[in-house]
Amino acid sequence: MSRGLPLGLWSPNGVAAHLHSRFVRSNGLQRHFGHPVMFSVDALTLARIQFAFTVCFHIVFPALSIGLANFIAALEWRWLRTGKSYYKDLCMYWSKFFAVAFGMGVVSGIVMAYEFGTAWAGFSRFAGPITGALLMYEVMTAFFLEAGFLGIMLFGWKRVSPRAHFAATVLVAIGTLISATWILASNSWMQTPQGYAIADGHVVPVDWFKIVFNPSFPYRLVHMTLAAFIVAALVVGATGAWHLLKGRRDPAVKKTFSMAMGLLLVLAPIQAIVGDQHGLNTREYQPAKIAAIEGLWDTEQGGTALNLFGIPDMKAETTRYAVKIPHLGSLILTHHWDGEIRGLKDFPPGDRPNSTIVFFSFRVMAGLGMLMILLGVLGWVLKRRGRLYEAKWFHRFALVMGPAGFISLLAGWITTEVGRQPWVVYGVMRTSQAVSPLTTQQVSLSLMTFVVVYVAVFGTGVYYLLKMIGTGPSIAHDDSPEAGEQAPRHTAPQPFAAASR
Repeated sequence: MSRGLPLGLWSPNGVAAHLHSRFVRSNGLQRHFGHPVMFSVDALTLARIQFAFTVCFHIVFPALSIGLANFIAALEWRWLRTGKSYYKDLCMYWSKFFAVAFGMGVVSGIVMAYEFGTAWAGFSRFAGPITGALLMYEVMTAFFLEAGFLGIMLFGWKRVSPRAHFAATVLVAIGTLISATWILASNSWMQTPQGYAIADGHVVPVDWFKIVFNPSFPYRLVHMTLAAFIVAALVVGATGAWHLLKGRRDPAVKKTFSMAMGLLLVLAPIQAIVGDQHGLNTREYQPAKIAAIEGLWDTEQGGTALNLFGIPDMKAETTRYAVKIPHLGSLILTHHWDGEIRGLKDFPPGDRPNSTIVFFSFRVMAGLGMLMILLGVLGWVLKRRGRLYEAKWFHRFALVMGPAGFISLLAGWITTEVGRQPWVVYGVMRTSQAVSPLTTQQVSLSLMTFVVVYVAVFGTGVYYLLKMIGTGPSIAHDDSPEAGEQAPRHTAPQPFAAASR
């Protein structure tokens, strides 16, 4: 089933700001606590909270499974090429990890697919001819490919040849990338819609090439795919760091750690470059989002300063306590010293995203990205000095950074989706028009049910994954470089039949 779609059907204007205004009205700004305070929330706000909750639970699992699937394929290729058994040990270990993450991603994705019809029927009726078709393509291609070969990947080690098993692993990895492609195509169309017409109250596809390859699609696809690889690299690196701190120095642990640091060294800087290009694209097609991210209210002539820090105030239309760097905003967002960036006051109040939310979510994402680059560079330096496996301070750094990929991923999606508000299809359909005609009681009941079930089910899954990290990969054979032993050779497919190093 579909892995789900982070639609951004919630809005801080309808959640944080709305809850705050409700609280203020019902509380009457009471400064005395002699009576209990009651406040109400409408069905639209609750539906947004519900979708935000399920999205945040869901998106981390597909991201992890995309990165792990491709990491496992690389490990198996190395095993076939070198014959070193610890590569196979790592394949089997991370395959179990992948299976749990994949399963939780599928389950949470199914729930989100049902939400389209139950909580967001207006959106389904209006945009279904396009988004429904794209999700169907994802199921018919990616999910069937993954499901068809996942069993061989997990249980076929002794049942099929090494060549067939490696092919199954690669096909599963390809399936995860195809899945990301269709999901990002659908989400990107909602961000920068094109190739459609509106007839009888719903969209009609006119040009599928333009729908799929809409202006923001290439940037979002590359950005999200790299994010998934980085998420997996940080989890793998934290696992290796944990066992290095515990005193393990076997080849499996060393290879786990070194490969993860190598991936970060390459991918984190590339992600920063892709993010920069994505920002230029967003400024062109969603200028209000950029203004909200920067906490920029007035269009500044002759160069825009960067608000390094501040607290955007939506009501007062200003960013309080702003720490500004002159011209840096223009240099980053236009690549020109005196480039002009439109401020939020250029847009009607009803069309402005909540700057308070996206201002900080973007800085969380960017700040963690800088730390990831630092982690990769420090790992490279220590590797060259022969201290990668002995520097405990670095292992602690890598361990602490383990969850950073998930946090950065969620912060990035919050920036993307909240920054699109109040639109569910940008410039075409408002989020308030997308909700189903439900009562507050109905949405409240489903939200409470989701919270209880998700915490129980996915909490158990996460606990199991943490237990696996604590256990670490097993050592089936001692084929350390010092011993000079290797696992029994298998016939490797060309071009993987090269002699071991």
